[in-house]
Amino acid sequence: MTMPLLQVENLNIRFDTPTGVSHVVRNMSFSMGREKLAIVGESGSGKSQSVRAILGLTPGKVTADRLDFDGKSLLGLTAAQWRAIRGKRIAMVMQDPKYSLNPVMRIGDQLLEACRDRYRGKEAKARSMEMLEAVRIRDPERVYLAWPHELSGGMGQRAMIAMMLITEPELLIADEPTSALDVTVRLQVLAILDDLVRKRDMGLIFISHDLNLVASFCDRVLVMYAGQIMEEVNAKHLHQAQHPYTKGLLACLPELGKPMEALRTLARDPAWKKPLPQHPVTR
Repeated sequence: MTMPLLQVENLNIRFDTPTGVSHVVRNMSFSMGREKLAIVGESGSGKSQSVRAILGLTPGKVTADRLDFDGKSLLGLTAAQWRAIRGKRIAMVMQDPKYSLNPVMRIGDQLLEACRDRYRGKEAKARSMEMLEAVRIRDPERVYLAWPHELSGGMGQRAMIAMMLITEPELLIADEPTSALDVTVRLQVLAILDDLVRKRDMGLIFISHDLNLVASFCDRVLVMYAGQIMEEVNAKHLHQAQHPYTKGLLACLPELGKPMEALRTLARDPAWKKPLPQHPVTR
Protein backbone atom coordinates (compact mmCIF):
# COMPACT_ATOMS: atom_id res chain seq x y z
CA MET A 1 0.00 0.00 0.00
CA THR A 2 1.33 3.43 -0.93
CA MET A 3 2.20 5.66 2.03
CA PRO A 4 0.15 8.89 2.18
CA LEU A 5 2.08 12.02 1.29
CA LEU A 6 0.56 13.91 4.22
CA GLN A 7 -1.07 12.53 7.39
CA VAL A 8 -2.80 14.77 9.93
CA GLU A 9 -4.41 13.43 13.10
CA ASN A 10 -6.14 15.56 15.73
CA LEU A 11 -4.55 18.85 14.72
CA ASN A 12 -5.45 21.64 17.15
CA ILE A 13 -4.47 25.32 16.97
CA ARG A 14 -5.01 27.75 19.83
CA PHE A 15 -4.33 31.47 20.27
CA ASP A 16 -3.98 33.30 23.55
CA THR A 17 -6.15 36.43 23.46
CA PRO A 18 -6.98 39.15 26.03
CA THR A 19 -10.33 37.43 26.60
CA GLY A 20 -8.97 33.89 26.88
CA VAL A 21 -7.87 31.04 24.62
CA SER A 22 -9.31 30.97 21.10
CA HIS A 23 -9.46 27.42 19.74
CA VAL A 24 -9.41 28.03 15.97
CA VAL A 25 -8.78 24.49 14.65
CA ARG A 26 -10.27 21.52 16.48
CA ASN A 27 -9.25 17.88 16.09
CA MET A 28 -8.62 18.11 12.36
CA SER A 29 -7.73 14.78 10.76
CA PHE A 30 -7.13 13.82 7.13
CA SER A 31 -4.60 12.18 4.86
CA MET A 32 -3.76 12.74 1.22
CA GLY A 33 -1.65 11.35 -1.56
CA ARG A 34 -0.53 12.92 -4.82
CA GLU A 35 -3.94 14.35 -5.59
CA LYS A 36 -5.90 17.61 -5.58
CA LEU A 37 -7.50 18.08 -2.17
CA ALA A 38 -9.77 21.07 -1.58
CA ILE A 39 -10.50 22.70 1.77
CA VAL A 40 -13.63 24.87 1.68
CA GLY A 41 -15.61 26.89 4.20
CA GLU A 42 -16.46 30.42 5.22
CA SER A 43 -13.90 33.03 6.22
CA GLY A 44 -12.74 32.28 9.75
CA SER A 45 -13.43 28.56 9.54
CA GLY A 46 -9.75 27.67 10.03
CA LYS A 47 -8.72 26.79 6.47
CA SER A 48 -5.64 29.01 6.20
CA GLN A 49 -4.47 28.44 9.77
CA SER A 50 -4.58 24.67 9.30
CA VAL A 51 -2.34 24.73 6.21
CA ARG A 52 -0.02 27.29 7.80
CA ALA A 53 0.42 24.84 10.67
CA ILE A 54 1.54 22.22 8.15
CA LEU A 55 4.29 24.65 7.10
CA GLY A 56 5.11 25.72 10.65
CA LEU A 57 3.99 29.28 9.89
CA THR A 58 1.05 29.83 12.24
CA PRO A 59 1.78 31.97 15.32
CA GLY A 60 -0.71 29.90 17.32
CA LYS A 61 0.05 26.95 19.59
CA VAL A 62 -0.05 23.75 17.51
CA THR A 63 -0.66 20.27 18.90
CA ALA A 64 -1.38 17.06 17.02
CA ASP A 65 -1.25 13.31 17.50
CA ARG A 66 0.36 13.10 14.07
CA LEU A 67 1.56 15.62 11.52
CA ASP A 68 3.63 13.60 9.06
CA PHE A 69 4.95 14.50 5.64
CA ASP A 70 6.35 11.66 3.54
CA GLY A 71 6.49 9.48 6.65
CA LYS A 72 8.40 11.99 8.80
CA SER A 73 6.96 14.11 11.60
CA LEU A 74 6.74 17.88 11.17
CA LEU A 75 6.24 18.42 14.91
CA GLY A 76 9.08 20.02 16.85
CA LEU A 77 11.38 20.67 13.88
CA THR A 78 14.33 23.01 14.30
CA ALA A 79 14.74 26.11 12.11
CA ALA A 80 17.36 24.28 10.02
CA GLN A 81 15.06 21.30 9.51
CA TRP A 82 12.22 23.59 8.43
CA ARG A 83 14.52 25.26 5.88
CA ALA A 84 15.14 21.86 4.31
CA ILE A 85 11.38 21.34 3.84
CA ARG A 86 9.65 24.71 3.54
CA GLY A 87 9.84 26.04 -0.01
CA LYS A 88 11.79 23.01 -1.18
CA ARG A 89 9.53 20.03 -0.52
CA ILE A 90 6.37 21.89 0.53
CA ALA A 91 5.59 25.21 -1.15
CA MET A 92 2.72 27.67 -0.78
CA VAL A 93 1.11 30.08 -3.24
CA MET A 94 -0.62 32.97 -1.49
CA GLN A 95 -3.89 34.63 -2.44
CA ASP A 96 -2.69 37.92 -3.95
CA PRO A 97 0.73 38.27 -5.65
CA LYS A 98 1.05 41.97 -4.79
CA TYR A 99 1.40 40.97 -1.14
CA SER A 100 3.67 37.98 -1.82
CA LEU A 101 6.17 39.28 -4.37
CA ASN A 102 8.97 41.52 -3.08
CA PRO A 103 8.22 44.98 -4.58
CA VAL A 104 11.90 46.05 -4.59
CA MET A 105 13.28 42.99 -6.41
CA ARG A 106 12.92 42.09 -10.07
CA ILE A 107 11.03 38.87 -10.80
CA GLY A 108 14.19 37.19 -12.07
CA ASP A 109 16.10 37.98 -8.87
CA GLN A 110 13.29 36.49 -6.80
CA LEU A 111 13.32 33.34 -8.92
CA LEU A 112 17.09 33.04 -8.51
CA GLU A 113 16.77 33.48 -4.76
CA ALA A 114 14.16 30.73 -4.59
CA CYS A 115 16.43 28.19 -6.30
CA ARG A 116 19.87 29.29 -5.08
CA ASP A 117 20.35 26.16 -2.91
CA ARG A 118 19.98 23.89 -5.95
CA TYR A 119 21.11 25.91 -8.98
CA ARG A 120 23.84 28.46 -9.62
CA GLY A 121 24.86 30.88 -12.36
CA LYS A 122 23.67 30.13 -15.89
CA GLU A 123 21.92 26.97 -14.73
CA ALA A 124 19.80 29.00 -12.28
CA LYS A 125 18.88 31.49 -14.99
CA ALA A 126 17.97 28.67 -17.40
CA ARG A 127 15.87 27.00 -14.71
CA SER A 128 14.06 30.27 -13.99
CA MET A 129 13.25 30.79 -17.66
CA GLU A 130 12.07 27.19 -17.93
CA MET A 131 9.62 27.68 -15.06
CA LEU A 132 8.27 30.93 -16.48
CA GLU A 133 7.59 29.06 -19.71
CA ALA A 134 6.00 26.19 -17.73
CA VAL A 135 3.38 28.58 -16.34
CA ARG A 136 2.66 29.70 -19.93
CA ILE A 137 4.24 33.14 -19.86
CA ARG A 138 4.73 34.03 -23.53
CA ASP A 139 7.60 36.48 -23.05
CA PRO A 140 9.63 35.01 -20.15
CA GLU A 141 12.63 37.29 -20.76
CA ARG A 142 10.51 40.42 -20.28
CA VAL A 143 8.87 39.06 -17.14
CA TYR A 144 12.24 37.90 -15.79
CA LEU A 145 13.50 41.50 -15.96
CA ALA A 146 10.25 43.11 -14.79
CA TRP A 147 9.40 44.63 -11.42
CA PRO A 148 6.30 43.20 -9.67
CA HIS A 149 4.31 46.42 -10.18
CA GLU A 150 4.82 46.10 -13.94
CA LEU A 151 2.84 42.85 -14.06
CA SER A 152 -0.92 42.34 -14.14
CA GLY A 153 -2.56 40.31 -11.38
CA GLY A 154 -2.72 37.18 -13.51
CA MET A 155 0.88 37.52 -14.67
CA GLY A 156 2.06 38.16 -11.12
CA GLN A 157 0.23 35.04 -9.92
CA ARG A 158 1.87 32.96 -12.66
CA ALA A 159 5.29 34.31 -11.65
CA MET A 160 4.49 33.41 -8.03
CA ILE A 161 3.52 29.87 -9.03
CA ALA A 162 6.75 29.55 -11.04
CA MET A 163 8.71 30.70 -7.99
CA MET A 164 7.06 28.11 -5.73
CA LEU A 165 7.55 25.27 -8.23
CA ILE A 166 11.15 26.02 -9.18
CA THR A 167 12.47 23.68 -6.47
CA GLU A 168 10.11 20.89 -7.60
CA PRO A 169 8.16 20.48 -4.33
CA GLU A 170 6.18 17.33 -3.65
CA LEU A 171 3.28 19.23 -2.08
CA LEU A 172 1.90 22.59 -3.20
CA ILE A 173 -0.51 24.55 -1.00
CA ALA A 174 -2.57 27.12 -2.89
CA ASP A 175 -4.47 29.52 -0.61
CA GLU A 176 -7.22 30.98 -2.82
CA PRO A 177 -4.77 31.57 -5.68
CA THR A 178 -7.46 32.70 -8.13
CA SER A 179 -9.82 34.82 -6.01
CA ALA A 180 -8.25 38.13 -7.11
CA LEU A 181 -8.32 37.23 -10.82
CA ASP A 182 -10.96 37.68 -13.48
CA VAL A 183 -12.77 34.62 -14.81
CA THR A 184 -10.66 34.11 -17.96
CA VAL A 185 -7.32 34.39 -16.15
CA ARG A 186 -8.65 32.21 -13.32
CA LEU A 187 -9.34 29.37 -15.75
CA GLN A 188 -5.87 29.73 -17.24
CA VAL A 189 -4.20 29.56 -13.80
CA LEU A 190 -6.27 26.50 -12.84
CA ALA A 191 -5.30 24.78 -16.09
CA ILE A 192 -1.64 25.50 -15.31
CA LEU A 193 -1.95 24.05 -11.79
CA ASP A 194 -3.77 20.97 -13.06
CA ASP A 195 -1.16 20.39 -15.76
CA LEU A 196 1.77 20.81 -13.36
CA VAL A 197 0.27 18.52 -10.69
CA ARG A 198 -0.32 15.73 -13.22
CA LYS A 199 3.03 16.02 -14.99
CA ARG A 200 5.11 16.40 -11.83
CA ASP A 201 3.14 13.87 -9.73
CA MET A 202 2.58 16.39 -6.91
CA GLY A 203 0.01 16.76 -4.18
CA LEU A 204 -2.09 19.94 -4.15
CA ILE A 205 -4.07 21.44 -1.26
CA PHE A 206 -6.44 23.98 -2.78
CA ILE A 207 -8.20 26.42 -0.44
CA SER A 208 -11.26 28.13 -1.83
CA HIS A 209 -14.70 29.62 -1.17
CA ASP A 210 -15.90 28.58 -4.61
CA LEU A 211 -17.81 25.30 -4.28
CA ASN A 212 -18.57 24.96 -7.98
CA LEU A 213 -14.91 25.49 -8.83
CA VAL A 214 -13.56 22.81 -6.47
CA ALA A 215 -16.29 20.39 -7.56
CA SER A 216 -14.96 20.53 -11.12
CA PHE A 217 -11.24 20.94 -10.37
CA CYS A 218 -10.35 18.82 -7.32
CA ASP A 219 -10.48 15.12 -6.39
CA ARG A 220 -11.73 15.38 -2.80
CA VAL A 221 -13.20 18.16 -0.66
CA LEU A 222 -12.91 18.80 3.09
CA VAL A 223 -15.68 21.08 4.36
CA MET A 224 -14.71 23.16 7.42
CA TYR A 225 -16.90 25.04 9.87
CA ALA A 226 -15.87 26.60 13.21
CA GLY A 227 -12.43 25.00 13.05
CA GLN A 228 -13.63 21.46 12.37
CA ILE A 229 -14.01 19.24 9.34
CA MET A 230 -17.74 18.73 8.92
CA GLU A 231 -17.43 16.13 6.18
CA GLU A 232 -15.22 14.76 3.43
CA VAL A 233 -16.77 14.42 -0.01
CA ASN A 234 -15.71 13.15 -3.40
CA ALA A 235 -15.51 16.37 -5.42
CA LYS A 236 -17.67 14.92 -8.20
CA HIS A 237 -20.43 14.34 -5.66
CA LEU A 238 -20.10 17.60 -3.74
CA HIS A 239 -23.65 18.64 -4.64
CA GLN A 240 -24.86 15.44 -2.97
CA ALA A 241 -23.19 16.31 0.37
CA GLN A 242 -24.99 15.17 3.52
CA HIS A 243 -24.01 17.61 6.27
CA PRO A 244 -26.56 20.43 6.85
CA TYR A 245 -23.77 23.02 6.77
CA THR A 246 -22.56 21.92 3.33
CA LYS A 247 -26.14 21.80 2.12
CA GLY A 248 -26.62 25.34 3.47
CA LEU A 249 -23.57 26.63 1.61
CA LEU A 250 -24.73 25.01 -1.62
CA ALA A 251 -28.21 26.45 -1.21
CA CYS A 252 -26.75 29.97 -1.01
CA LEU A 253 -25.09 29.73 -4.41
CA PRO A 254 -26.72 31.89 -7.10
CA GLU A 255 -27.97 30.05 -10.18
CA LEU A 256 -27.81 31.37 -13.72
CA GLY A 257 -31.21 31.63 -15.28
CA LYS A 258 -32.96 31.75 -11.91
CA PRO A 259 -33.13 35.43 -10.89
CA MET A 260 -34.13 36.24 -7.33
CA GLU A 261 -34.74 39.44 -5.39
CA ALA A 262 -32.03 38.68 -2.84
CA LEU A 263 -29.40 35.96 -2.39
CA ARG A 264 -30.14 33.37 0.26
CA THR A 265 -28.25 33.63 3.55
CA LEU A 266 -27.03 30.86 5.80
CA ALA A 267 -29.27 30.11 8.78
CA ARG A 268 -26.82 28.69 11.32
CA ASP A 269 -27.55 25.83 13.68
CA PRO A 270 -25.47 25.04 16.82
CA ALA A 271 -25.78 21.37 15.87
CA TRP A 272 -23.50 22.01 12.89
CA LYS A 273 -20.53 21.98 15.25
CA LYS A 274 -20.91 18.20 15.38
CA PRO A 275 -19.21 16.79 12.27
CA LEU A 276 -20.39 13.73 10.41
CA PRO A 277 -18.49 10.45 11.05
CA GLN A 278 -15.65 10.26 8.54
CA HIS A 279 -15.53 7.40 6.07
CA PRO A 280 -13.04 6.69 3.28
CA VAL A 281 -13.99 8.49 0.09
CA THR A 282 -14.06 6.53 -3.15
CA ARG A 283 -11.92 8.31 -5.77
